[in-house]
This record gives sequence, structure tokens and C-alpha cells, in this order.
Amino acid sequence: MASLKDLKNRINSVKKTEQITSAMRMVAAAKLRRAQSDIIAARPYAIKTNEVIVSLVTRTNPDMHPLLRVREPKRGVLVVIASDRGLCGSFNQNLFRRAEAFIKAKQGKYEELSLVLVGKRAVDFFKRKPFTKRKAVVIGTPTYELASEIGDDLIKGYINEEYDELTIIFNEFRSAMSQVLHEDVILPVEPIESDEEMLTVEYLYEPSEELLLDALLPMSLKIFFYRALLESAASEHGARMTAMESASGNAGEMIEKLSIKYNRARQQAITTELMEVVGGAEALKG
Repeated sequence: MASLKDLKNRINSVKKTEQITSAMRMVAAAKLRRAQSDIIAARPYAIKTNEVIVSLVTRTNPDMHPLLRVREPKRGVLVVIASDRGLCGSFNQNLFRRAEAFIKAKQGKYEELSLVLVGKRAVDFFKRKPFTKRKAVVIGTPTYELASEIGDDLIKGYINEEYDELTIIFNEFRSAMSQVLHEDVILPVEPIESDEEMLTVEYLYEPSEELLLDALLPMSLKIFFYRALLESAASEHGARMTAMESASGNAGEMIEKLSIKYNRARQQAITTELMEVVGGAEALKG
């Protein structure tokens, strides 16, 4: 049985851990509020931009722009957006399991698959795995400049026919306790199924259809990457806040159990000492 000193030390240790997890939960909650505001502000613009592009592409000849040309998918690129830091529950683990399942499923389809790793945890996880890494970046604070850097490299690679299909896996933010994994094919840009009435509506292009596609297609892809970074950041902070809240609750339960155990051990020690005193007194009388 553990001594009173050992139990006291364990209680103090768990209390310190509880203080740390509580502080981390509050920090994550503050960061979540900012990240949630960012994604709520950016999401409608990104969604509407995508709708406009898809509608435009549906009426456009695929030969009008290299990002619209569909090739046989012999070479693929997978973008994995994780976090820079840990202690966020199963946030990264679920993402990596989905990425590994994707890689396994595509082994027979692709002749070559390379990875774009976004976030330090993704870089560390795939560091020793036998996969080709096209690019690896640390996020820090999600910015449009970072999204543009990633987008420029991938857009240039697709136009130069370095690969034929681009897929992205990231967490979409729903709430502090809910994140949804997304697996989306974003290149080539594919049209949606539409009825004949929709296709009869003609667009007037100014200055020209080619120039419009040259400007809008790369921009829409960069906006998509920016949205994915913001979604992932908000999801990360929500997952960390939930994980730290759970850890603080577990620490509180452990403190309660250890305190009961400590009080029982202390009571037993006092009882033993009293019995020894009584026994000694009885011995002196005899």
C-alpha cells in the first residue's frame, strides 16, 4: 500500500497537471473564438466563388484552360492539412488514418503518388514513411500568402503535367466538439451535371473567356486552400479545447479518488497509533 507521503505527492502532481490543462483549455477557447470568426467570415465568399467557377466551367470547353483538361490519372498528389502542435485529441490521428487509407486505395490506380504535407505534425508523421514528399510546410498562422504559395506550386505542376489528379484531406469545422474530415478532388476542375435549360443560358465575357479563366481559376483554388487552412485551424483549437476540458475532468476525478484513499490511509494510520498507545498503556498497568 502506498505511503501517506506518496499519496500526497501524487495528489499534488495531479493538481499541477489539472492547472496546466485548465490553462491550456482557456487558451484554446480564446484562439477558437478568433479562428471561428475568421472561418465564418471567409466561408461564404469561398463557397460562392466555387459556385461561380463550377457554373462557368460547366459552360466552358475543357480545352480553354489547362486546369480544366482531364488526363488519365496515372500520377496523383495528396495534400494533407494537419496541425503544428499536438494535445488536440484524435484530431491528427483521424486525419493520418484517412490519408493512409487513401494511399492504400490508390496503389493500384496511380503509378506515382506524392504528398504535400501542411503542418508540423504531418511532416513528422510521414517523415520516416516511404512516400514521396512534394512539399512540406509549417503553418504558424493561416494566411492567404501561405495558401497562395501552396496553390502556385500545385497549379504550376498541373499545368506542366507533373501530375494528373489533386486530392486534399482536411478537417472542416462544425463546432468545438465536431470536426468533419473532407476528402476532395480539386484538380482537374470538373463541371457539374446540369440540365439543358441551364446550358442554354449564355454568358457574356469581358474582356474574354480565356483571360477570365486565367484569372479566376487560379484565384479560386487559392481561396479554397485558404479556406481549408482556416477550417483546419478552427477544428484544431476546438479539438484541443475539448481534449483539455476532458483531461481536466479526468484529473479532478483522480484527485477525488486519491484524496479518499489518502484520508482512509491517514485514518488507518491514526487508528494504528491509538491502538499502539492503548496497548502500551495496558502493558504498563500489567
